[in-house]
Amino acid sequence: MSATHDHQYLGHGGERHPGDRRSLFIALALLAGVMGIEISFGIVASSLALLADAGHMLTDVVALGLAIAAVGIAARPPSVRWTYGLGRVEVLSAQLNGVSLLLIGVWISYSAVRRLISPPEVHGGIVLVVAVIGALVNIAAAAVLRGRTSASINVRGAFLHIATDLAGFVGTALAGALILLTGWNRFDPIASLGVASLCFLSAFSLLRESLRIVLEGSPGHIDTDAVGQLLASDPEVAEVHDLHVWTVTSGFPALSAHILVQQGSDCHAARARLAEALDERFGIDHTTLQVDHVSGGGSLKLGAAAPRARPIGPR
Repeated sequence: MSATHDHQYLGHGGERHPGDRRSLFIALALLAGVMGIEISFGIVASSLALLADAGHMLTDVVALGLAIAAVGIAARPPSVRWTYGLGRVEVLSAQLNGVSLLLIGVWISYSAVRRLISPPEVHGGIVLVVAVIGALVNIAAAAVLRGRTSASINVRGAFLHIATDLAGFVGTALAGALILLTGWNRFDPIASLGVASLCFLSAFSLLRESLRIVLEGSPGHIDTDAVGQLLASDPEVAEVHDLHVWTVTSGFPALSAHILVQQGSDCHAARARLAEALDERFGIDHTTLQVDHVSGGGSLKLGAAAPRARPIGPR
């Protein structure tokens, strides 16, 4: 029998995303500056759309601060107590960002409905100018983070906050222009409802993905049945069972399985061959494969078309 690890987790230490913190700091500085401008001119212009964007931007600033803290905690190396390290703190940060998006969406919706019923006087020119400035700043902040969202759900959560704000600024600028042209102040709360809808959509996407990781579901881009097919199609493999594929943290899939090979097969060579195949085809480079010989001499090798692989869910 051979029970082996493909490699130790120490190879997946805290330097997985070394540029995340710098990018988040730049985005934080940009948003904090424009938030102060929005609050000031939102009060002067009596614009809920501007104040809603400012409130959302406040959650962005908090979210970015939380994301920066999460990156720092996740960078700590694995220990005897935390053998995988603290990388999943980034996932918890993403969940908090999702919840904050939901809450700000509820607040904006409530305020917008009130203003639809009884709209105040809105200074469309101020709204338009400030919204354009805010949109330009958000474009810059989004550009800073855009290239890093595929590797870290934590950064993706911060990016969704900023992207929602950007869309909100565009809607607010449009509302300001329409108020200037028509004098109809209800364009302001209507734009706010659009911002709230984007908050809800972004929150749903972020919470769904982060919950999948926390509950150790299989990665969305990896077909567990296809993984079982690949393992069972090896000429020396007789059976694959106890197959688990899960995500430790964003960008870090892991796998474990019990594999039976034919009598006379080299367990160590089979383990190395299968681990390499998993890495090449699915990008799973952290594997725990327990390889044993089948008992007795009467094992049946199942073909690749009908592999005997029994994935039983996340670890």
